Amino acid sequence: MATPLTEYVTLVSNDGFEFKVQRSSAILSGAIKRMLDPNNGFTEARTNRCVFENLNGVVLEKVCEYFYYNEKHKDAKDVPDMEIPPELCLELLMAADYLNV
Repeated sequence: MATPLTEYVTLVSNDGFEFKVQRSSAILSGAIKRMLDPNNGFTEARTNRCVFENLNGVVLEKVCEYFYYNEKHKDAKDVPDMEIPPELCLELLMAADYLNV
């Protein structure tokens, strides 16, 4: 029996922080989209919960913020820059590559 798709999914960092985000926003990430696709048979698709052992809470929070920022501005022109602390830039770049964002 297939688990119905939920409106929200939970993203969990390696330090235990949990973020409930809208599925429609989270699937901006190619990796998360594949994890949550029931046709792929991953546990994440059944539990609606993705655990990232290589992303800490601060980085994952900023990733979630970007998901919503992108959804809010996807059809806009002259989009303002998103505030990103300089000390997070390298980690966010690696997270974006890992998540295929």
